[in-house]
Amino acid sequence: MSTPAAPIAPAPPPGAAADWTIDQGWSAYTPAEHALWDRLYARQAAQLAARAHPAFLRGMAALDLGGGGIPDFRRLSERLHALTGWQVVAVPGLVPDDVFFRHLSERRFVAGNFIRSPEQIDYLEAPDVFHDVFGHVPLLADPVFADYIQAYGQGGLRSLAFGALKRLSRLYWYTVEFGLIRHEGDLKLYGAGIVSSHGESVFALDDPSPHRIGFDLSRVMRTPYKIDDYQALYVVVDSFEQLLRTTLDTDFAPLYRALDGQVDVPITELQPGDAVITRGTQARLHNAVA
Repeated sequence: MSTPAAPIAPAPPPGAAADWTIDQGWSAYTPAEHALWDRLYARQAAQLAARAHPAFLRGMAALDLGGGGIPDFRRLSERLHALTGWQVVAVPGLVPDDVFFRHLSERRFVAGNFIRSPEQIDYLEAPDVFHDVFGHVPLLADPVFADYIQAYGQGGLRSLAFGALKRLSRLYWYTVEFGLIRHEGDLKLYGAGIVSSHGESVFALDDPSPHRIGFDLSRVMRTPYKIDDYQALYVVVDSFEQLLRTTLDTDFAPLYRALDGQVDVPITELQPGDAVITRGTQARLHNAVA
């Protein structure tokens, strides 16, 4: 299979449709690539059994992601559409922001069709089919979370008119990619970047280094993030309903204007108004800098 495209092209590459979708090319996967998916799946399924939110685990089972080899997007979409009206579509790597938001707003989740090499099993720079499908798709089988992602896509399209993409991308990062959630008195994983990572699915809950704070929309939008290491800060939601209601009930235009006059909050710092769940030592970041 092909590797992901590097910079985002100004137009769909050859072979892609006008909406940037491509054929998954499922028949072109090699036995070794299917075996690598099975290896990644088995490892994460075992690790997440007591760590991931039950909705994620239910989605894994309902969509049969461990049925053997890389899922065929057509069959996966049939099962997913029957549950929440979503589909999974293949794209040739990263796509422009407006294309990404448009697909989400129409209940289509874009996924890369390549899979990492065995040498990249624990880290890769660009999201592959395991991150995109295993990490993201199980929660699209949950009706509330599925509605949240659609609402995010609709909000993303509106954000482009306000030049607020940076602010809104932080909401995606701290919830969809690296979110934690309360469940029956414990913290559970649900963010795709965590659940698809063998190392971070332990670090996010167990390590004393990161801060963990309660969800606040304005705070999240003022907080940058690092893409090349485990997180220095995790944001904890009370429920998926909280995410959905916040997204649907907030008038983002005045919020964007208010945030324009505020400085960003460094990822290592806690603020007086933070709902602090754990105050981290920040040892991992300090050790990386030293």
